Amino acid sequence: MATKASRSAARLMMAPAVILLMGWMLVPLIMTLWFSFRTYLPLRGGDLGWAGFDNYVRFVSSSAFWPAVQTTLVIVLGVLVITVGLGILLAILLDQPMWGQGVVRILVIAPFFVMPTVSALVWKNMFMDPVNGLFAHLWRFFGADPVSWLSDAAMPSIIMIVSWQWLPFATLILLTAIQSLDSEQLEAAEMDGAPHLKRFWFIILPHLSRAITIVILIQTIFLLAIFAEIFVTTGGAFGTRTLSYLIFQRVLESQNVGLGSAGGVYAIILANIVAIFLMRIVGKNLDN
Repeated sequence: MATKASRSAARLMMAPAVILLMGWMLVPLIMTLWFSFRTYLPLRGGDLGWAGFDNYVRFVSSSAFWPAVQTTLVIVLGVLVITVGLGILLAILLDQPMWGQGVVRILVIAPFFVMPTVSALVWKNMFMDPVNGLFAHLWRFFGADPVSWLSDAAMPSIIMIVSWQWLPFATLILLTAIQSLDSEQLEAAEMDGAPHLKRFWFIILPHLSRAITIVILIQTIFLLAIFAEIFVTTGGAFGTRTLSYLIFQRVLESQNVGLGSAGGVYAIILANIVAIFLMRIVGKNLDN
């Protein structure tokens, strides 16, 4: 049983890490809030003084703001549907006994450890290039004209690239959840004559509900800030400019740190709204 002295010692030992973590989070947030109320143009005079809420009004009233928010949410939703759906399928397949099961699992999980920039470059040059890409050669083999993926189908291409990178994460979490399922339930259902689809729908899927909500929550938080894949492939063109990429353009391309900081605050608000909504769903599932 922990004593008062041991609890105090534990708090004292944790204090440096907590202070460092709080500083790591609070300092950038405070600086972003500060600059969002300033007119700060690094190449055009520097700090030009207090701007009030002008940056917030200009950013949200921009014609690119709401399309960027919509694009962000579409990409997040598309990636979640693909990764959760295929993740469940792959998790069920990987749970079956097979030759070389360990090697197969490592190969399936490997894309998650590839840097987003490298992943986007591989897809752009090796697969989606309309002249020398693998897809172009495949199209020609079947007598069809190659597709310029990153211009004619830019949004599906971005969703495909990001899904490829996040699918291993979803598969790993869901596979762990499936392995914790009591096999006696499935054996009893099989002995009672329940078909595969009903066993999946009434036994496996309810058991995976908590893992699915965790996957959705974690992926959504990271996907709301998607940037590298768009920067490397489309550069925000062809309807793929997300909120994070719009902020990048305002800060670096327009050289307006105040306007970009206001966009960063809007991104924080959007992320918190989505996180609170998802936390409620997760909380309900964890309570069941």
